[in-house]
Amino acid sequence: MLEKSLSTKSDVIIYDLEDSVPPSTNDKDAARKRLKNFLGSKNKLPLPERIALGIPSIRTLVLPKIHSAQDLHHVSREIYTARRTGPSGRAPLSIVASIESARALWALGDIAGWKSEYGPDLGGKLSALLVCINYKDMDYLKEECEDGRRLGFNGKQAIHPNQAELIQSTFVPTSKEILRAAKIVHQMERSHALEKGAFGLDLEGGGKEMIDAPMLKQAEITIAIAKAAGIEIPHIE
Repeated sequence: MLEKSLSTKSDVIIYDLEDSVPPSTNDKDAARKRLKNFLGSKNKLPLPERIALGIPSIRTLVLPKIHSAQDLHHVSREIYTARRTGPSGRAPLSIVASIESARALWALGDIAGWKSEYGPDLGGKLSALLVCINYKDMDYLKEECEDGRRLGFNGKQAIHPNQAELIQSTFVPTSKEILRAAKIVHQMERSHALEKGAFGLDLEGGGKEMIDAPMLKQAEITIAIAKAAGIEIPHIE
C-alpha cells in the first residue's frame, strides 16, 4: 500500500498512523519507523526523526478527532509558541479540524466559529472532512462526492488509492462554472478600474445577478481549482 500511494494522482497524501495502526506503543513506533524508512528510500535527502513546524513547506495541519473549540485553542497556542522562536515572514498556517465523534457534532457551532487569539497567521481554516470507507463501491463514493459538492465542499479524503481519480473528477468545476467564474473575475477587474465595487452580471435567460466581494472570492477559488486540474480558462473580452 505504501508503494501504491506514490502512484496516485492525489493532491495530498496523508499516511494514517492513527486508526490504521494498533494502539500499542510498540506498534505505533514500528509504524513510524517503517514509514520513515519507506519515505527515506524514495527521497535523496535524509528524513529527520521529528518534523518541526519550522519547515517552510508546511501549510496545513490536519487535526483528527477534534472534540471542542478548546482543542483548537490548545493547538493554536502551541503553534504560536513554536513560531515565536523561528524565523519571521512565514506563510499562514491553516488548521483542518476532523469531526469524528458525537461530542464534536454537539460542539460543532463553537468549533466552526472558532478564531485564533494568537495573530492573523493562525486564523485556522476549518473543514469537516468526508470519508467513504466502502472503497470498492464506486457508485456509492460518487454519490457521497456529489452530495458533498452540493453542500459546498471542494474536496474529499480518500482512504484507498483507487478512490482518488473519481473524487478529483467529481470536485473539478464544470465548464459552465468555470466560464461564469471567468466572467466574474474579468468584470470585477473592469469595475475596479472604473473605481466601482459591485456590478451586475448578465444572466443567460435575461436579467442581472449582483456580484460583490464574496462572490468574487468564490469565483477566484473556482478558477484556482480549474488551473490546478490543468483546465484551460476561457478568455473573456
